[in-house]
Amino acid sequence: MKKNIPALLALVFASAGLTACGGSNNTASLDTPPNILFVVLDDLGVDQLPVFGYGGLTPASTPNLDAIAHAGVRFRNAWSMPTCTPTRATFFQGRYPMRTDVLNAVVALDLANSQVSPFEITTPKLLKEKGYVNALIGKMHLSGSDLNPANNPLGNGVMHELGWDYFEGYLDGGPYPIDTTAGGVSQVSGGFYGCGFVPNTADNPTYGADSGACYLANDSCSTLSLSDAPTPGRTCLERGGIFDPGQSCKPSRPTYLDFETQNGYYTGEWIINHPDGGVQVLPASDASSRGYRSILETDRALAWLKQQSADQPWMLSVGYSAIHTPLHQPPVALLPAGSDATGAFTCGTDAIQEQRIITNQMLEALDHEIGRLLVEAGIARFKPDGALDYHPEKTNTVVVIMADNGTYAPSVKAPFNPARAKGFPYQGGVWVPLIVAGPMVSQPDRDIPHMVNSTDLYSLFAEVAGIDLASAVPASHSVDAQPLLPYLTNPSQASIRQTNYTEMGTNITSTIVPPAPPCVIPASNVCVQIFPQEGICLDQSGIWYGPGGVAGAQGLGSCCAVNDYRISQGEEAVDIMPDSQRAIRNEFYKLVRIERLNCSTKQLESTDEFYRINQATPIPKLDNKPGNLLAHAVMTPEHQQNYQDLKSELQKLTESRIQCPGDGNLDLVVDATDVQNWKRFSTENGGNSSWYDFNHDGLTNETDLMVINQNMGKNCQPA
Repeated sequence: MKKNIPALLALVFASAGLTACGGSNNTASLDTPPNILFVVLDDLGVDQLPVFGYGGLTPASTPNLDAIAHAGVRFRNAWSMPTCTPTRATFFQGRYPMRTDVLNAVVALDLANSQVSPFEITTPKLLKEKGYVNALIGKMHLSGSDLNPANNPLGNGVMHELGWDYFEGYLDGGPYPIDTTAGGVSQVSGGFYGCGFVPNTADNPTYGADSGACYLANDSCSTLSLSDAPTPGRTCLERGGIFDPGQSCKPSRPTYLDFETQNGYYTGEWIINHPDGGVQVLPASDASSRGYRSILETDRALAWLKQQSADQPWMLSVGYSAIHTPLHQPPVALLPAGSDATGAFTCGTDAIQEQRIITNQMLEALDHEIGRLLVEAGIARFKPDGALDYHPEKTNTVVVIMADNGTYAPSVKAPFNPARAKGFPYQGGVWVPLIVAGPMVSQPDRDIPHMVNSTDLYSLFAEVAGIDLASAVPASHSVDAQPLLPYLTNPSQASIRQTNYTEMGTNITSTIVPPAPPCVIPASNVCVQIFPQEGICLDQSGIWYGPGGVAGAQGLGSCCAVNDYRISQGEEAVDIMPDSQRAIRNEFYKLVRIERLNCSTKQLESTDEFYRINQATPIPKLDNKPGNLLAHAVMTPEHQQNYQDLKSELQKLTESRIQCPGDGNLDLVVDATDVQNWKRFSTENGGNSSWYDFNHDGLTNETDLMVINQNMGKNCQPA
């Protein structure tokens, strides 16, 4: 099948009479492989989307995503990893997290060992074989950031070194918390403005304002009142400004207005990696960094597209921030008619019904921008009634849309379980939408029921470009991706995967640095130690048990201590986030293996759970606790056989990882190249964390060189 891909695509193009795509008016030809537009949705499980059969009692309106899904195919049985960084790494590496140590969302304490390695054969590196130019806009979260430069060895130029010709986005894992001071207007600790802007007096008689001065980052100012907008403070925020309530414009901007502090979805620090390797940083105070993220992400994607030549294929990956927390009201102009655009919301993490409304609005705004992306890129158009008119068979662009993990607990829609959502290997945490549309799709507007994995996108991107992975990727880089193109071209294609797999673990942190303080997420009834800062914990609707939190100035040092404290306060203990979580399934059954610390014995304990699951609509059979077949007194012979089969498959998979001490460049050979790479990282970035820090002390030093020398000449490649 792979060897016939170029001829197959040429035949498709010739018969389709393709004309235009993207902003470059490029014409498809037999010599031009298709462009690839890859859109990543953040924290958006299948529970959110009616086009996948769900959406709860009050689903968001997503006409553009619906139109794309009907113009292509809907993969109804797609799995991601439980959190963002591991999934996003699989998109571009095609390898399960256990092979790369990218086991959880990267935070400031995580060493380079758990960040995407520059020695991986990433998708942009792969596609250069066929002449593709590659760009990534928005969020992808494959590495650390300047929150801890010591653990980010490639610095702000990381995306260029990972293979992208152009990057314009964020290295952070999500938007910063909402600035409740509304840009320094409130001088009180904690602020008055939960949604990051000054409401009007009808919505907030105490702290609202119906007029004031709107200052922009370029120092310009205009007066806004109710005659200009229903909520002047919100309109100012949407323009990228800070609203000074009840004031008129001054000759110079008041010093108390804070353009440095990030404010949820309306600011961001943009990092640019230019094709020549140059790096540019646009802080939150820069005028171009201010405005609603989904709009800015779309604008920047379109700006790059419109610079591309008609003679060179491109792959553009757009990582939208939505619908990741914080749940933040989008601009009114992006919402469907009739949406509740009130400014009376608090944007508080304890207002559950409000959170659900805002989640819907963020998804509706995201849908608006995805539609605009396709239209302004020349891939689709809007009909007079505003509906998306999309005919992928008339383009030379493959559109791929997938989410990075399931929905975060507060936003989960029934019948899915908020306690088994993002961060867990249950269906609510890993079952995500995957939509593919393009000129090679035969019989569009169909559901594909077969199991696919986020790793498989690595294969799809190669297949679309006409690249044979078996010859393009060294055997040392074990690829877990399976083909996806056959599902697009052959409506009767049988399932390629016999099992599907997902996992989440604990990222590698320094052996000499204490772990992050504990944070309890009530919606998931779990204590985690992955958030280094209190603000991140609170932003995740959590309760902070670190320094200055509910347990006092000193805080607590572990989740075990949290449960002791809670019991002493007459509260119930909570679950402790497992050290590792794995799940494997076949067509009907699913095995979940949890490894969690026992606070009494201080030992890790492994527990299996076993479920029957399906993808029925509108009520799927989910892996909720009462369905654990291992808790039954007697399992049927069918249950027993499937359980044993899945256990055997899981064991074979976990045993397939190859450890090779002293090998830092992933070729499974310890040689002089490793010494040269060690020399680079022992001086670069101050000799701090790198992929050559073999003892995980956060330093790349002589101790690590000893590991290389002790293993010099070792060949770990499979026979």
